[in-house]
Amino acid sequence: MTAPAIGSNDGALFDVGRPDAAGRVTVRPLLRALGWAPGLTLHVDVVTGAILITPAADGAHVVGTREELPLPAAARHLCGIATGEPVLLAALPRQNRILVHP
Repeated sequence: MTAPAIGSNDGALFDVGRPDAAGRVTVRPLLRALGWAPGLTLHVDVVTGAILITPAADGAHVVGTREELPLPAAARHLCGIATGEPVLLAALPRQNRILVHP
């Protein structure tokens, strides 16, 4: 069971996850706070050493059926994210995005 996400004064929500061998990280509280349901298509970018995930109609990735986020291998490699190592996830509801930081 995942602990609830921690909030901040600017509306950001934080959680910690650990990518599995396939690069998926489960963060149900953040996805639910943003209203991101399984099947939602996503765009994944690498920006300044972190992974930026946003909904996109033409996205190449999707929220998994178990409410997990995909972290593509190339993005993980560029950010130095290893399987099983903790990552910080920040949900930004006002911008409707999630930032994943090693």
